[in-house]
Amino acid sequence: MLRVLVVEDDTVLAGLVAEGLREHGMVVDVVHDGAAAVSRALDVVPDVLVLDRDLPVLHGDDVTRALIREGSPARILMLTAAATLDHRVEGLQLGADDYLAKPFAFRELIARVTALGRRAPDRRPAVLTRGDLHLDIGRHEVRRAGRPVALTRKEFGVLTELLRADGELVSAEHLLNRVWDENADPFTTAVRTTVKTLRHKLGGPDPITTVVGRGYRLT
Repeated sequence: MLRVLVVEDDTVLAGLVAEGLREHGMVVDVVHDGAAAVSRALDVVPDVLVLDRDLPVLHGDDVTRALIREGSPARILMLTAAATLDHRVEGLQLGADDYLAKPFAFRELIARVTALGRRAPDRRPAVLTRGDLHLDIGRHEVRRAGRPVALTRKEFGVLTELLRADGELVSAEHLLNRVWDENADPFTTAVRTTVKTLRHKLGGPDPITTVVGRGYRLT
């Protein structure tokens, strides 16, 4: 799943953009100022930033510089009401990967975010295996003992995180943060419910161990 950080001080616009991106299957976090953008981007490591250039606290240009300095792999789509050629060139020269002037067509925003997501460097293995479990991230395929297993996006995301942990304990909070987003209720039973349906689809013997009050791990 593509993870996107929306950085926009207009809370109404930010909410609309986030809602639209989520409807296209993306995991979306939202912040409203530049300082929060740097902190959140280094924390959740998004694939793409949708970054308003004119931000309070820390300007979008400074956000871009800070993330490049910190080695963030996120692709940056810069938004601004200033649509002149000079502004576009300046934004790209700062290190942004793409530029979109306001007002914009939402279909174009989706297309640009998706394209940047494909270009985002994947620092982790594309194929994960443990025991008789085989997960191909690029193909969105899961097999157990050679048997194909059809999973929802959330089930696939949970299994991906468990496989990446390679037998180490993964907390429900971590799964909620990585597979869902800040829009998720921290008191939701979504993780527990998803793990339950994932177990059912993977079949026996159960490959997931629950450590009560602490999280889950693969056997």
